[in-house]
Amino acid sequence: MEIILAAVDDLFFLGKIQQTAKLLGIRVGTADPHKLWEEIARTPVCAVILDLNYRAGAGVEVVRALKSDPATAAVPLLGFLSHVQTDLAAAARAAGCDIVLARSAFSQQLPQLLRKLAGRGQVDG
Repeated sequence: MEIILAAVDDLFFLGKIQQTAKLLGIRVGTADPHKLWEEIARTPVCAVILDLNYRAGAGVEVVRALKSDPATAAVPLLGFLSHVQTDLAAAARAAGCDIVLARSAFSQQLPQLLRKLAGRGQVDG
């Protein structure tokens, strides 16, 4: 069974993602953003959720690296950040992030987003 990998530093927020996924019957694993390649290589992954604020903006570097590698480029990538970080959002989109959302929108749409990422529904992103 494929899982969604969550590269999220905030343990409270990660818990919210995992609890919502559990209620929906969707598996969510965790990964360090700089070890995503290793996790993707050994685990069937259907999508990645990335906190774009990881280490003060290093999330964009992770997006760029994942999307430029043929082995990981096709993995859907959802990034979230503060709504005021418009430059970071633009940089993430330019780097190839498939869905970029403000943290508040991500929270509000979490069940639908998890279903979409798991291949169980459609959401406009």
